[in-house]
Amino acid sequence: MSLRRPPFPVVVQPGWKNSGPEHWQSHWQAALSATRVENRDWHAPQLDDWLCGLDTALDAAGEPALVIAHSLGCIALAHYARRHPHRVAAAIIVAPADVERAAVPPEIAGFGPIPREALPFPSLLIASDDDPYCRADCAQSLAELWGSELVWLQGAGHINPDSGYGPWPDGLARVDDWLAGRHRRIAA
Repeated sequence: MSLRRPPFPVVVQPGWKNSGPEHWQSHWQAALSATRVENRDWHAPQLDDWLCGLDTALDAAGEPALVIAHSLGCIALAHYARRHPHRVAAAIIVAPADVERAAVPPEIAGFGPIPREALPFPSLLIASDDDPYCRADCAQSLAELWGSELVWLQGAGHINPDSGYGPWPDGLARVDDWLAGRHRRIAA
């Protein structure tokens, strides 16, 4: 995977149960020499613990940083942005988990309600039209509320290894292009 190095540190914020070695986040972490958020408990997540984990990762990476979040990690990032609006330079938000849906697992329900304020940094939200954990209308609404540029993937499920997204070099190239087009605005 070739990529122009972002002009700021990169932090990877996995979702519920973490991102395993075959997950695109793990591949991107290696490609970008990124700092990974470490949480006390990936299987029984607590919002405050996850916010502390993100804060610690941002401290280690240096700030401002690009945060690359997946699933429940996207919701944690939105909560974090409300408390610490100046610690993130930009965000890549992939397959946000709808923690307000009717069949949400009780382990992650405590991440609701989902923040609905505009994010205080540029963001790219990549969503799938058939994500089982976030309906398309919810992803569309979150992109609008958060002020995120929205990119749709067709038939991509939850954009994880189970739906065929291992290394995902096309996604990394898309992020690279997005960052290149916004470099001056993000760095300001």
